[in-house]
Amino acid sequence: MEKFFKLKEKNTSVKTEILAGLTTFLAMAYILGVNPAILGDTGMDKASVFLATALSAGVASITMGLVANYPVSLAAGMGVNALFAYTICGQMGFSWAAALCAVFISGVIFVIISVTGIRKAIINAIPVQLKLAIGAGIGFFIAFVGLKNAGIIVANQSTFVGIGNLTDPTVLLAIIGLLITIALVLKNVPAAVFVGMFITAVLGVIGGLMGMKGMPVLPSNPVSAHFELKAFGACFTGFGELFANPFQAFVVIFSFLFVDFFDTAGTLVAIGNRIGLVNEKGELENAEQALLADAIGTVFGSIVGTSTVTSFVESTSGVGVGGRTGLTACTTGILFLLSIFLSPLVLSTVTNAVTAPALVVVGIMMAQQLKGVNWDDMVFAAAGFITIIMMILMYSISNGIACGFIVYTIAMCAAGRAKQIHPTVWALMIIFIIYFATPYFM
Repeated sequence: MEKFFKLKEKNTSVKTEILAGLTTFLAMAYILGVNPAILGDTGMDKASVFLATALSAGVASITMGLVANYPVSLAAGMGVNALFAYTICGQMGFSWAAALCAVFISGVIFVIISVTGIRKAIINAIPVQLKLAIGAGIGFFIAFVGLKNAGIIVANQSTFVGIGNLTDPTVLLAIIGLLITIALVLKNVPAAVFVGMFITAVLGVIGGLMGMKGMPVLPSNPVSAHFELKAFGACFTGFGELFANPFQAFVVIFSFLFVDFFDTAGTLVAIGNRIGLVNEKGELENAEQALLADAIGTVFGSIVGTSTVTSFVESTSGVGVGGRTGLTACTTGILFLLSIFLSPLVLSTVTNAVTAPALVVVGIMMAQQLKGVNWDDMVFAAAGFITIIMMILMYSISNGIACGFIVYTIAMCAAGRAKQIHPTVWALMIIFIIYFATPYFM
């Protein structure tokens, strides 16, 4: 391991790397409960999604460690899973098989982008300010989904949305869990989101034993060796439905690719800066290998039956305790594979009330990117604001991104800065305008 992972060169040890891998796993473990809950809203079998989530996270993290030697772990991404469930399947009406097909194609394209160097051109073309707004917008969207699923926010005929029944035990459980999780984050508790979910689930189980309805329950057998991937290979059956409308298919695939691409790039750069993997030119060492590992994870995940697999920013928790090499990612990956045996426990105790606090807190963390937006520049303020508000009000991540690009381009022209707009952005704006104009959108 010393020779393969270059432990001495990175000034680390096997013990430190394993501890870092465990820390990263605990920080990411909430995805094992949240992802099945979100994708389950599309009609997918939650047990199958749990297995696919754990399996893809394990394989992708180990691949990252072995191929790129990065202390970065991967799993089904937050935000993009909401895009999968509530926009592609929900609002646009695609089946989950067609959505998996789009994820598979986006992963293949990502592989090509990773090995050809096209990624540099794309990254340079999209304004940093717009990237930050998109990331923050997804955070708001995730939080809204969590509040809605928990019943804290409900439909209202007069005001469209309103406050839920705060006397409902499940709603109270979600609110208490949210306050606990926020407190844990503020106290810098390691793996605060996961710990918050655990405490919320325990409180729910206790409430259930006291006779409260809708609470999490403990299974008679918390461990299982029965595995069934009901969605395995379904991505290959959705081509016909997905491409029934080629233009709509393009929008769906582009949305998956865009969100995954820049989410991954941001995570890798952030961690690379933290551990000295960015050279004097500002380039990330082994970037192609890291992006390739991420792309392989997405392709594999779509085949076994889960939404886009991406690099998790929670990997910084492992880096914070000394993780410097791929051994950290491999350790996290192995722990995800071992978690497969706990599927009955997770699926019966992790309800909407338990996942809602995690969704809201992760949303808060993603929204912190707004501090990087130059709000004094009306171009960026307008584009960023429209991106975020449209994601929430249209209940669509892809529509929010499209609106943001259109407003950005028009605002730049109005400000007399049209020459600063990259040709790629012009092309995307035209595509999005046609998308909104076509009678088949949504």
